[in-house]
Amino acid sequence: QVQLVESGGGLVQPGGSLRLSCAASGRTLSVYAMGWFRQVLGKEREFVAAITRSGDSTRYADSVKFRFTISRDNAKNTMYLQMNTLKPEDTAVYYCAARGGYGLGLSQSSYHNWGQGTQVTVSS
Repeated sequence: QVQLVESGGGLVQPGGSLRLSCAASGRTLSVYAMGWFRQVLGKEREFVAAITRSGDSTRYADSVKFRFTISRDNAKNTMYLQMNTLKPEDTAVYYCAARGGYGLGLSQSSYHNWGQGTQVTVSS
């Protein structure tokens, strides 16, 4: 089973950028489709972005489209989320997740492996 560890979160001002990383161990990342989700305390975890095994297809939530970019480097067993033009409403704990299968996973129920999360706070 794959283990996932997120990093790169922190405090950033509105309009700033952050890059999150999700490092995998235990199994090669290339056999998993991947996704990013986020959760605000007291709210449901929500979909942010997804990417196929090879990285040839991606999908984004409308709220982050054109600001966030999901990517992966299977040789490094790592997935990324580049976040630009950050807004206060992007503040959340961000989780990476892995799923078997070839397609994009848009719901958290389709993912079987999760990281511990990394806090992103957007505030002046």
